[in-house]
Formats: sequence, C-alpha cells, structure tokens
Amino acid sequence: MDPANIGVALLILTLSLLALRVPLALVLGGVGAVGTFLIHATSGGGIFDVAMNWTGPTLLSTALDLPRAGDLAIVPLVILLGNIAFYAGIATRIYDAAAIWLRPLRGGLAMAAVVGCGGFSAISGSSVACASTMGRICAPEMLRLGYDPRLATASVAVGGTLGSLIPPSVLFILFGIFTETSIARLFLAGVLPGLLSLAGMMAVVAWWVGQNPKDAPPGTVDKASRIDAALAIWPALLLFAMIVGGILLGFSATAAVAACVMLTLVIGFTQSRLTADVLWQAIRESLLQSAAILVIVVAAKVFFGFVILTGLPDAALGWAQDAALSYFVMIAVVIITYLILGMFLEPIAILILTLPFLLPLVEAYGMDPIWFGVIVVKLLEIGLITPPVGLNVFVIGNVTRDVGIDRIFAGVSRFLAIDVLVLLILILFPIISTILAGAM
Repeated sequence: MDPANIGVALLILTLSLLALRVPLALVLGGVGAVGTFLIHATSGGGIFDVAMNWTGPTLLSTALDLPRAGDLAIVPLVILLGNIAFYAGIATRIYDAAAIWLRPLRGGLAMAAVVGCGGFSAISGSSVACASTMGRICAPEMLRLGYDPRLATASVAVGGTLGSLIPPSVLFILFGIFTETSIARLFLAGVLPGLLSLAGMMAVVAWWVGQNPKDAPPGTVDKASRIDAALAIWPALLLFAMIVGGILLGFSATAAVAACVMLTLVIGFTQSRLTADVLWQAIRESLLQSAAILVIVVAAKVFFGFVILTGLPDAALGWAQDAALSYFVMIAVVIITYLILGMFLEPIAILILTLPFLLPLVEAYGMDPIWFGVIVVKLLEIGLITPPVGLNVFVIGNVTRDVGIDRIFAGVSRFLAIDVLVLLILILFPIISTILAGAM
C-alpha cells in the first residue's frame, strides 16, 4: 500500500478521534505507532521482523531520546512558576489593582478583567488556567454588580487567551521544541503582540459600553488607595521584567524562568502567603501537569515521524510550488486552515497536526520562523474563543453556570473582529513580532 494512502486514511482517523474527545496523547501515539508499523510492513519483510527491527526500535529511540532535549526542562518550570505564583497570591493581584484603578469608569471591571488576565498570563503561561482562575474571581463579581452577562463572561474568556502570547507561553515552548526554534526569542517576540491584543480588547470593552451604557453599571470610586494598589503588584511586574530582561541580557529562557521560580518562593514565604503544605500542593499539581504535557510531547514526536514517512509534507510542498501560490495566498491558506481547525480541536492538537506540513512551506517561502511562530500562536489564541469548541468559552461556562454558552459566544463575537485586525497588523508589519527577538 502506498505510504501516502496510509497517511491520508490515518490522518482522517486522527481528526475523527480528536473530534470525539479521545485523549490527545493516546491518539497521537497510537496513530503514529500503527502508521509507522503499516508503512514498514507494506514495504516488505515479515510482520515480526518489521515490528522488531523497524517499528519497535524507532518508537523506543524517540521515547528515550526526547527527554534529553534541554528545552524540555522549561515546561515543568513554567508550570511550577504559575502554580506557586497563584498560591502566593501574586498572579491574581494585578486584577485587584486594576479593579481599583478602573472601577470609576463605566465597564471598568471588564477592563480590569482583561488586564488581570494579561497579568496572570504573564506568570502562568496557560490560557485555560488563566480563564479558569480569573473566571472564578471576575465574572461572579461583575454579574453581582449588574453587568450584562455577555460582557461579564466574554471579557474574561477573551482576556484568558492572552496566555498564548505573553511570555512564558506554553504554546511558544511547544512550538520551539517541535521546530527547534529558540524559545527565548519566541518569548520576546510575543511581548508586543500580546500587549497589542490586550489594548485591542480594552478598546472593545470601551466601545461596547459606549454603544450600550445599560450593559455596565456607572463607575464608582473605590475606597482603597490607588497608590497602595499599584505598589501591591510589584512582585508580578518584577517577575515579568526578570523573564524579559533576563533573556535580553543573554540568559536562556530556562534560566530566566528558574530564577523567577526561586524569587517567587522567596516572596511567597516572606509575605507569609506560602507554607510547606501549600508549597507541596503546588509541586504535586505541577508534577501531574508536567507529566501530562511530557506524554503529549513524546506521542507528538512519534506522530511526526509517521507523517514524515508518509511523504505527505513533501507532496503538499510540491503542490504549492506547482500551483505557484504567492506568499500572501499561502498565508491566507494557513489562516483559513487554522480558523477551521480551531472550531473543532484544541490548540495543542492543532499545533501538532499542522507543523509537519507547515515547516517545509515556511522554509521554501523564506518566512521568518520567529514571526511565523507568533502568527501561529495568535491563530491558536483565536481558536480558543471560536465556536463550536471555544475551549475558554466552555471553561467560563463551567464557572458561571447560569449564563448559557450561546450567550458567552454572543459576547465573544464582538471581540473577534479586533483579534482578526491584530492578526492582519502582525502579518503586514512583521517588525512588531521580531524587533525584541532581534535584540538578542
């Protein structure tokens, strides 16, 4: 059987299983192993010989070799940083400060939710964790004060997506591992696009309440001191500055995040927000989450190997070159592909399924891999809030059960236009993504 035919059949099976919510690692590892075996078996030789001399050693070498990759160490460090910062109260303090400063404005708490999500993202690196945590804090308070449920929930759902761009982003880490691109440069490249996205989201809130004042109560003056609120967020600002500044000074991304972990521990214990029991809980959760991602990475490498054996990536590149697709047409194809997949699949699944096909195109068309990484992550960010899957929307829906998913999507739809606008700006002006990365 032709390897390409095997590849097409198993890719269709992969999409079907993922759409049915079969665990990602199980699908990738299973399809990759079966596909590798079938390709070697149909190329000649007995089944036993193929299993022992080709498929088995191939899969085993992948599983044993991957954990030695130096960049992989940053995964548990980023997860640990986010958990410790959460339990130490550092990750959520930015929202508290932003709420005090912005409460006098109509829609101020919705703006504060976006800012708070951006601050949480800058520490946790996870969009879903950000949406889950900030959703429990922000949305109920806005609903209690009379905010329109669409605005209250959508502002947190879209704000949670900032974890994809603002460093340290788990998606950037995975993109760097799979493409062998500098994770440090990817982190720097995401700073300005992340801030641009944040500003756009706040502008949407201001426009929303300007057009429909009844959707948010009038602003009120908070009794708490604005100065004290601003001073309370110094740990979060310091951690973000250490990551960005450390990388700009020449430290690796892993070293910068490790230093932030140590500093977070010192701050947490000094401010009496961390205890030995709380720290152990953070470590235990981090180990479980890190193990889950490690299993996905190993399964993904097995899947990558299978896709390369099928020859489909080279065939896709040949088709694009034969069709003489222009640079911008190819970018449009990538955008449409990601937007369609984003309606049905989770971000990590989309990243793994598409990279084997996109990397040859990136090289052939002379695209900057750092800039391309930002575009891909921005597209994955949009996928977190697009129907019918919209992972962040369902996370917020679980937090605010009285607000229907359809109403959250209705609110999110008002933010999608600004996300698309930011995406177009990043495509037309690549320097926004590369200027900081080029400073290394």
